[in-house]
Amino acid sequence: MNAPDHAPFLTPAAGAAEAFTDAEAAVSRLEALYAQATRFLADRFNETLAGRRPDRRVRAYYPEIRITTTSHATADSRLSFGHVPVPGTYAATITRPGLFRNYLVQQIGLLIANHDVPVMIGPSATPIPVHFAVASDSEISVPQEGVLDFPLRDVFDVPDLSTTNDDIVNGTARPNPDGSGHLAPFTAQRVDYSLARLSHYTATDPVHFQNHVLFTNYQFYVDEFEAFARQVLADPASGYTAFVGPGNHEISSADGDLPAPRKMPQMPSYHLKRRGGQGITLVNIGVGPSNAKTATDHIAVLRPHAWLMVGHCAGLRNSQSLGDFVLAHAYLREDRVLDDDLPVWVPIPALAEIQIALQEAVAEVAHMDGFDLKKIMRTGTVATVDNRNWELRDQTGPVHRLSLSRAIALDMESATIAANGFRFRVPYGTLLCVSDKPLHGELKLPGMATAFYKTQVGRHLLIGVRAMERLRDMPLERIHSRKLRSFEETAFL
Repeated sequence: MNAPDHAPFLTPAAGAAEAFTDAEAAVSRLEALYAQATRFLADRFNETLAGRRPDRRVRAYYPEIRITTTSHATADSRLSFGHVPVPGTYAATITRPGLFRNYLVQQIGLLIANHDVPVMIGPSATPIPVHFAVASDSEISVPQEGVLDFPLRDVFDVPDLSTTNDDIVNGTARPNPDGSGHLAPFTAQRVDYSLARLSHYTATDPVHFQNHVLFTNYQFYVDEFEAFARQVLADPASGYTAFVGPGNHEISSADGDLPAPRKMPQMPSYHLKRRGGQGITLVNIGVGPSNAKTATDHIAVLRPHAWLMVGHCAGLRNSQSLGDFVLAHAYLREDRVLDDDLPVWVPIPALAEIQIALQEAVAEVAHMDGFDLKKIMRTGTVATVDNRNWELRDQTGPVHRLSLSRAIALDMESATIAANGFRFRVPYGTLLCVSDKPLHGELKLPGMATAFYKTQVGRHLLIGVRAMERLRDMPLERIHSRKLRSFEETAFL
């Protein structure tokens, strides 16, 4: 039912906000409001494309969660999330509640339990851009400006950069226009923007992404990941249920056909699925900090439980051998892509749970333990640079800086991924494999690379998988360290 004719907008009659003390019911209400709003926009948009332009602006609103607390009673101090910092009103706009159902049920349930007050679910004051409302419908496409005989923004709301930014996670956001605080790290428009970008860059729907994400910088790891996926799909006891590649091609058996897309996306992603999103996603980000930032900027809105970099690096110590592993305990950031969001003077701490999981995974796969691990793995600082051919510069300055930092390895992605994990409160870690030693005359030449990849990649990929499986078995409150939380944080992870 539409608003009366004298109303300034055509808008669905969503009703008033309702109070909920049951998280499942609250999320169901979010889903109903979102479905009503997006269906209304899609219907009006199709009518407009068919030549029946509305006589007023068309508008529908994101649903929101709102909570008001009056008590200073503190929640369990061991938890880094699930409670607001001080009494007041807090709100968050929500998009795609069906996609985020498990996450929302968990976060809302903690709020209700920790503050003993209901949450309010209703329409927000933030319009849904028509581009995002129809994004999940493959049969509808929004035409470019100038195709229609009238400006699209004269009838529908379009994306608004004032609500599509990282102000909340960067700690620069002001209160909401009504004075309420922020309940979640991202606005609904920011989430919608990243969901659209993910589909574009990875050629898979965000629904397939799992809670544990591996990043790599070489195709060889993808081949090994698919081989591992087929192996575990042949074992019903493994718990893995399907494997998805670019183009949303999905197999559920070891011998399933997984066609490659005609044109590979910029950052192809592969998803080894498990019930509840507890599987593993592998993203081949290619080479360079720009891709690393782009991928993590958008995957962060899915609120993964952890992400790890498993790729190749240049070994900087003569005592290292090709094929040795490097477990990053610190990062020298010369990638430059995050300087405006996270200054280089901000330390990026190692997270104990991640480090232990990686070290134990190396021990398991390599069949070594204790002091013997030092034969194949070094811990220390990883330097990340933005110049692929850094070796060709005058070495006096770069080598001196690397020596002062005590760096043991150099790459182009790890510090970016770790720093963005810190910024977005996503647990992070890095385990690299030495593929060349340019300072010591061992360059990555074609013949050497082929032999190296054949012997090392499978083992390295398996270590990443085993580390993720260890993290999966940990309670969520242990993985999400308080090291990642600032003075006044959003209640939602």
